[in-house]
Amino acid sequence: MLLGQTVPYWHKEARLMCGTAQGTGQHWQEQRLCESRRQQHACGVWGSGRENHVRLLRGGLTPTAACMTLRKGEKMTISIQEHMAIDVCPGPIKPIKQISDYFPRFPRGLPAAVGRSSSLRSAVSQPSVSPAEAPREEDEDVDQLFGAYGTTPAEQPAKCPAPEEVVDPEGYESDDCTTLGTLDFSLLYDQENNALHCTINKAKGLKPMDHNGLADPYVKLHLLPGASKANKLRTKTLRNTLNPTWNETLTYYGITDEDMIRKTLRISVCDEDKFRHNEFIGETRIPLKKLKPNQTKNFNICLEKQLPIDKTEDKSLEERGRILISLKYSSQKQGLLVGIIRCAHLAAMDANGYSDPYVKTYLKPDEDKKSKHKTAVKKKTLNPEFNEEFCYEIKHGDLAKKTLEVTVWDYDIGKSNDFIGGVVLGINAKGERLKHWFDCLKNKDKKIERWHTLTNELPGAVLSD
Repeated sequence: MLLGQTVPYWHKEARLMCGTAQGTGQHWQEQRLCESRRQQHACGVWGSGRENHVRLLRGGLTPTAACMTLRKGEKMTISIQEHMAIDVCPGPIKPIKQISDYFPRFPRGLPAAVGRSSSLRSAVSQPSVSPAEAPREEDEDVDQLFGAYGTTPAEQPAKCPAPEEVVDPEGYESDDCTTLGTLDFSLLYDQENNALHCTINKAKGLKPMDHNGLADPYVKLHLLPGASKANKLRTKTLRNTLNPTWNETLTYYGITDEDMIRKTLRISVCDEDKFRHNEFIGETRIPLKKLKPNQTKNFNICLEKQLPIDKTEDKSLEERGRILISLKYSSQKQGLLVGIIRCAHLAAMDANGYSDPYVKTYLKPDEDKKSKHKTAVKKKTLNPEFNEEFCYEIKHGDLAKKTLEVTVWDYDIGKSNDFIGGVVLGINAKGERLKHWFDCLKNKDKKIERWHTLTNELPGAVLSD
């Protein structure tokens, strides 16, 4: 420590402690001793007492700076106050690096180019430089990142190039779409059998929904528009996992070419809770017009937040299931043969989650009220098979003025039966219903089968059992 350098605070403290009692000679000598040794230490002189005294005088110090001489052979004692006054610090204290220096955090919303892996690699690969050798530039780096965010490439500073994107070996991506997880599935439209096969393979990286950091996921399907419990299909629930594997195939029957044009498949992933409502995780929607008949298409899509459903959709078009009907005009019997083959995905009307369905048919206008036909009741099912056929004796030329009304009902004992859904075929119908009726009139003695959608209301129809 050289002369002229700032004296540390413990030197001053030692002087105060040495000079607390100045009344007696002993205290005065202790004060002179402390002062002398302090100056000896400042000059770097620790020889004999007389030599030190001469050196201090030759150095131009005041007489008060001279120290007391020690006799030969006498040991020098150093008090605790003097010991504390000695500067033993080797130099400036270097700050210890914090863990955040090696794992820097960037605020949310920064450009995607600043990835987690690239930031970590750049921070670790930099050589460690002490604060005494070079100033820290981490704060400047963060400021540059903030300044670069939201600017065009031309406006970004040239000395802050965008780091190269590094692919994580585990396949992790920091994109926002992965926060809910990804879903792997495939779709196949069987045109010949009017069936849509949905194979749910697996999900990856689902959002944790339970307190244990896991979830109990399952997948459910809906057809839009006209979503209802009738056209909902779901997989089994897998417990305590964020990477479930189902490998289940869910099939919609009665899917027509018209449905493939105007329908959208909604696939939702939910978390099942035993003691409260199930929680929504994420969803995706696939327009069926993207599918080609009889060709399997695979999908691996990031789940999205719940999208709003169009509330302007006419509730009268709510789907209540599908029905397979056959029509044939028999020249031999001089009548229209109506076949009720089967129903699929009927709406559940009973508390047990099923229905007891049966089908009624009318050929209207029916002035004599003799056109009513009714199938047998199928107990506790939403996919009944009837395979029954009814004959209406009518001339072929009069069919253009008639309308076939088909309704499905839920049978209840002791109370009125519940209406499930219905469909109307005739010259005033539209889409597949009109086409089915027209093909029947055009092709005599040929049975034509078509699937039709059941709706919860029939315009102009009087619905009574």
